[in-house]
Amino acid sequence: MYEQIRLPYAFDTFEPAIDTLTMETHYGKHHATYTKNLNDAAEKAGVADRPIEEVLADLNSVSDETLRKALRNNGGGFYNHNLYFRTISPNGARVPDGALAAAIDRDLGGFEALKEKLASLAATQFGSGWSFLSADKDGRLFVTASPNQDNPISEGTGRTPIACVDVWEHAYYLKYKNLRPDYIKAYIDLIDWRIVGENYAGATV
Repeated sequence: MYEQIRLPYAFDTFEPAIDTLTMETHYGKHHATYTKNLNDAAEKAGVADRPIEEVLADLNSVSDETLRKALRNNGGGFYNHNLYFRTISPNGARVPDGALAAAIDRDLGGFEALKEKLASLAATQFGSGWSFLSADKDGRLFVTASPNQDNPISEGTGRTPIACVDVWEHAYYLKYKNLRPDYIKAYIDLIDWRIVGENYAGATV
């Protein structure tokens, strides 16, 4: 059974950058619904015992089109939101270090350039979707955008997302209304780059 990440902080922790009602609704309603629907679809498709990364990477093995679509949408929503909530913290590292920092300099032109590209792709994503920082098995970094609840895994890139920005309206509209770029900056400023570094290490094992 797939389970939502247990938040290591309270819903009001990130006020005023992310308001309490948005956090409560985002986690308690939207993420909870993706998780429930994923479990229902995974049980019917006979894949409930598989890691979500394997399910998303092997969607074509599910012959039933309706179930395949449900797994892509809800499995992506589950995976993406777990990453989204896991990689922010109130008192985290606000700059990367070690192997992650070196890879950012090598592949993306430095930390400021990374933040600018992550924010730009999120701001210009048409409709709902995400921007991702992801890594391949060789440790190379990529910044990309995906529509809906897709991600680099379900898109078949072989890369693992290690940080993300959610630009579905439910992530920001209660507070920021149509000012998506303001929300994006606020969220990126809350990313704990120590956690992203741990994600990077796990993606390159």
